Amino acid sequence: MAERSMNEVTRTVEMNVPFRDVDMNGQVFLGSYISYAESVLATFWSSRPQLEDEPLYIASKLTCILHRPLHYDERVVFTASVDKIGVRSVGFMIAADIGDERSAEVEIIWQARSRDDRSPVPLPEDTRDWLYGFVD
Repeated sequence: MAERSMNEVTRTVEMNVPFRDVDMNGQVFLGSYISYAESVLATFWSSRPQLEDEPLYIASKLTCILHRPLHYDERVVFTASVDKIGVRSVGFMIAADIGDERSAEVEIIWQARSRDDRSPVPLPEDTRDWLYGFVD
């Protein structure tokens, strides 16, 4: 199994806010922050070590904190980081920044679950070791 170095892992995604994600007040819909964060997290997660018997990861908590709303066509940088590593769960923080200003933070916690019966299981050691390289 070839492992990627931390330099090869994509933790940031830049984009301009599309018009479709803006409400009649000119602010980004709350659900769009969550959608952006999940996309950034999926890109980051795709770089993890591949395991044959990997558990399922199911979201158990999602929180969005708005510091300043995003608006149409603003250039925003989303950055994923590992916030917490538990025995059976991992917490991610996805930050949204415009220049040096923090716009929002989305916290996503995933629980590791058995593929057979969906019961909670410990995080695999290889995955845990990889995650520790990204704790901010």
